[in-house]
Amino acid sequence: MPPARRFWWSLAAGFASEASAVALLAVSAWLIVRASEQPPVLYLSFAVVGVRFFAISRAVFRYLERLTGHDAALRQLASTRAALVRRLVPLAPDGLARTRRGSVLGALVDDVDELQNLPLRVVQPLVSSALVALGAVVLVAVVWWPAALTLLACLVLAAAIATLWGWIAGARAERSIAPLRAGLADAVLDHLTALEVLEAFGAEEQSRARIARADAALRRAVVRRSGAQAATTAVVSLLAGAASIAAVLVAAPGLASGSLDAPGLAVVVLVPMAVFEVFAAVPMAASAWRQVRASAGRIAASTPAAPPPQLAPETVAPTGEAPELGTGLRLEGASVRWPGAPGPALRGVDLTLHPGERVLVMGSSGAGKSTLAHALVRFLETDGAYDIGGRSVHGLSPDDVRLTVGLCEQHPMLFDEDIRQNLLFARDTATDADLEAALDRVGLGPWLRERGGLDARVGERGSLVSGGQAQRIALARALLRGFPVLVLDEPTAGVDPAASDRLLADLLGAVSDDQAVVLISHVAVPDALVDRIVRIEDGRLTG
Repeated sequence: MPPARRFWWSLAAGFASEASAVALLAVSAWLIVRASEQPPVLYLSFAVVGVRFFAISRAVFRYLERLTGHDAALRQLASTRAALVRRLVPLAPDGLARTRRGSVLGALVDDVDELQNLPLRVVQPLVSSALVALGAVVLVAVVWWPAALTLLACLVLAAAIATLWGWIAGARAERSIAPLRAGLADAVLDHLTALEVLEAFGAEEQSRARIARADAALRRAVVRRSGAQAATTAVVSLLAGAASIAAVLVAAPGLASGSLDAPGLAVVVLVPMAVFEVFAAVPMAASAWRQVRASAGRIAASTPAAPPPQLAPETVAPTGEAPELGTGLRLEGASVRWPGAPGPALRGVDLTLHPGERVLVMGSSGAGKSTLAHALVRFLETDGAYDIGGRSVHGLSPDDVRLTVGLCEQHPMLFDEDIRQNLLFARDTATDADLEAALDRVGLGPWLRERGGLDARVGERGSLVSGGQAQRIALARALLRGFPVLVLDEPTAGVDPAASDRLLADLLGAVSDDQAVVLISHVAVPDALVDRIVRIEDGRLTG
């Protein structure tokens, strides 16, 4: 909900707009019937002014209600989305490893967007409708109290029946829309990001069929929800007519006895129609409330109240200063566990790394090599000793640790921008000459000139460059940042075996002599490129 100081203007304007609509019909009904009695015009002038006033004020207050309500809701929407991102950042990347990207995207976009319906489609119509309905009952009671009782009874009955019917007929569909929307997003993302692989293995049609099934399921849920809403509207319309008929029946004796005049009869008969037009928003508000709750539940599920204990905690505020490497980096008796995993992926690891040293970490797939890389950069918590320059990392902010220890991942993240922007993320003060020099160091100078310079785009997630070129760009970015310790996680993955040695030679040759390097690979590399080789087997470091 937006702050009350912002949103109460919308509530007031919404109430005034709907009250003006009811008052317009009441005054118009009284004026028409009274005018048919041909009284002096002086007796009608006040009602004529009232009709004009309520006709204009209805539109003016409606505009103000939309203006102030959407302003408050959209401001709160921006704050909510920013808060959600702040909740997600400590979880990334390893706390989200088991979460589908479509689910996170759905929570961040669609589900957060749905939350704006809480003030706009739930609170606003409920408050306005309730106040206007209460005021209308009082107005009718002043004219003829038996008609007010029938109107109140019909309103209560309509609220109960319409809400109950909407819950029975549409609640399940409404709750399923958010997860079905996320499922469709998952299917589309999987299809687009793996399109080349799907086409290569002849599985593109099956992926399209999955998208079609997800779309059909979402469409069926939306249709069921719309059907339930239409039936609810029909029930409210029937009860609106019943309220007017009941008003005629209870007012007829008063008209016959002279206790109620003809203009008063018009008011008590026609006001229920206007009231029910306003009241029709109540069942829709109940439907919107169920959808908001479903979206809020998905958001809560995607953002736990506290990060899993397996992630490096953000208990120390970052200072923006990189801890000095000093004599080097040391792990002793370190154990590391992934969130949701039954046991530790690394156990009792002892590793030292001196400035300028090149260490090759080898092991089969699943042995724990990437776990070691993520522990070194403090994505994952380390049980045991982990020191940088003699200082325990447990007393440092993970962000500060990552100013000293940098990671080039197996699949480096390249943004759908030009080469310049992808490098400037590392150091935004770098000149074009600095960027070109970094690319020359990693062997991409001739390639850069062939592509037309730094303005060449790399495509979404680096789709316009090869795997080896992506690794070189990522290393150039790391060189610009100047990490004292650089972790290269499977840099030759996806690279032709014949070119892998040349790529490693270029990557390690580009690193300065005082930088320490941890090279992680599941295949052997030339001995001349590294100073020491250690192996990981079943989560333990040997050699």
